[in-house]
Amino acid sequence: ASAYLKCHYLAAFLAAMLNNQPMGFYHPATLVKDAQRHGLRVRPADVMQSDWDCTVDTGKSLRMGLRYIRGLRQEAGLAIEAARRSAPFVSIDDLVQRVPELRKDELRTLAKTGALNFINDIRRRDAMWDSERARRPAGPLLSAVQQIEQPSPLQQMTLKERLHADFTGTGLTVGRHPMAYYRPEMEKRGVRTAMELHALRDGQLVKIAGAVIVRQRPGTAHGFVFLSLEDETGVVNIIIEPKTFDRNKETFVRYPFLLIHGTLQNQQGAISVKAGKVEAIDVNAIPVPSHDFH
Repeated sequence: ASAYLKCHYLAAFLAAMLNNQPMGFYHPATLVKDAQRHGLRVRPADVMQSDWDCTVDTGKSLRMGLRYIRGLRQEAGLAIEAARRSAPFVSIDDLVQRVPELRKDELRTLAKTGALNFINDIRRRDAMWDSERARRPAGPLLSAVQQIEQPSPLQQMTLKERLHADFTGTGLTVGRHPMAYYRPEMEKRGVRTAMELHALRDGQLVKIAGAVIVRQRPGTAHGFVFLSLEDETGVVNIIIEPKTFDRNKETFVRYPFLLIHGTLQNQQGAISVKAGKVEAIDVNAIPVPSHDFH
């Protein structure tokens, strides 16, 4: 039944999954990336459009809910939703005045994650600047005085800074996969994508890199450890022998992005890589979530 829903009603299926977390095996970040690879457009959380829950915009589009803004209380999220129904927000000051439930730290996180960008078509650090000004206390004599708009002196976030802000602020990104930014460097090192492995022969030596989304060490597997590595094209299962794991335990367990040197196992289209050597790769310390040893 779930396979049918995923195939024919992907947006509604993903919305239901995201609105009922925690559940299942995979983190929301993995669910979002899988849906995007299957053609679904996932739009970011936006105070001008998002409800508390994730919603279906169209048959091919999903809107992330405000519930995914870390630290935002449901009370504040529902208050934003209710205030917007009466009239769109015209500025961050307007949002602050009409949603008194919103705390300063919550407003700051909304700005950092881009959820305020669409009020006046501004960028994240502009929104962060305006948010700090909007939250400055004003006494009764100054409450009616209109503040003079000042341009933000802050430099705009780089793509990688926005990616880091996405993961720290929401636990996921609806933008490009982190590995996409490092693909040119990976190609120079001979690293394959997950999709490319399907065209290679069984037993071929390969290099594969990605974010670790699952770590498993089943009690019935005689000490073998299994990882799932995700890049911008898909997911690859990594098989690690006990001696290989023990020799590189800290790297396997500690680092969120790994480069595996190993042997491809291609059994009738079922792809995995038997690890021989592992190294950590520095992806700006992006805190990609994973499901570890459960």
